[in-house]
Amino acid sequence: MTDAILGERRHLINLGYRLLGSLAEAEDAVQEAYARWYALSGSKQDEIASPGAWLTTVTSRICLDLLGSARARRERYVGEWIPEPLPDPTEGTTADPADRVTLDESVSMAFLVALESMTPAQRVALVLHDVFRYSFSEVAEITGRTPAACRELASAARRRVSTSVPPAAVAVRHAGVVRDFKHAWEARDIPALVGLLDPGATFTADGGGLVTTVLDPIEGGDLIAQFVVAVATRVPGDFTITERTVNGRPGLLIENDGVTSSVYAFDIAGDRITRIWAVRNPEKLRAWQAISER
Repeated sequence: MTDAILGERRHLINLGYRLLGSLAEAEDAVQEAYARWYALSGSKQDEIASPGAWLTTVTSRICLDLLGSARARRERYVGEWIPEPLPDPTEGTTADPADRVTLDESVSMAFLVALESMTPAQRVALVLHDVFRYSFSEVAEITGRTPAACRELASAARRRVSTSVPPAAVAVRHAGVVRDFKHAWEARDIPALVGLLDPGATFTADGGGLVTTVLDPIEGGDLIAQFVVAVATRVPGDFTITERTVNGRPGLLIENDGVTSSVYAFDIAGDRITRIWAVRNPEKLRAWQAISER
């Protein structure tokens, strides 16, 4: 029984990360779910037909509660709040395999940011049903709502986001766009950067009040190009840019004197960058430190 219970951990971490957008909060939620399981008497545990389903229900309810309180916390957050970016586990991280998040379309930065615009109930209903394929009856049991209500919640959430995966050829082209952005950035070539950015592109940064960055989104390709070149010019020390997979999509890792300082995620339409998310909050970059320290 113990091995089976512990074997649920990776599934629960994957669920918690998608629901919360934070690996640290997901780990805390899963730890709390396990604590509640082990607090049960042996006879109570024996009465539970599917411990895995029980842990999923408890974890989902903990996450639902956390999402409610997170709204208030994020209203007090300094600057913009961006979900925690995750590296590809093959790129040198030391995370326990049981704690690794499967990188697919449901953890792209664009998808996670879209989830942030939903109510907690919509988010839970969409993730449980569309991503993890729970029936609406199962979602209803977890959330304490009717199946019809859960169906409507998921439908409303679905209208806010597209979960389509770009074809392989498109994904390769997107990697080329990010590579061209990297080269133009390294060359401090503002015209080349402007050519890669959609005129209506948006740049959003998250420093959490712990490091210096812009507090409000920057709108427009021209302004974004000027800003990133200014960043590269003003930063003291050795400024390096490396192509990395960020939440399953092409992205960039920025290091200053060998220490991770920020991670850039991109949304691309055609051959133009439409969104850039720059995470600088060091508390959200812990999964990347192993890459810098290799």
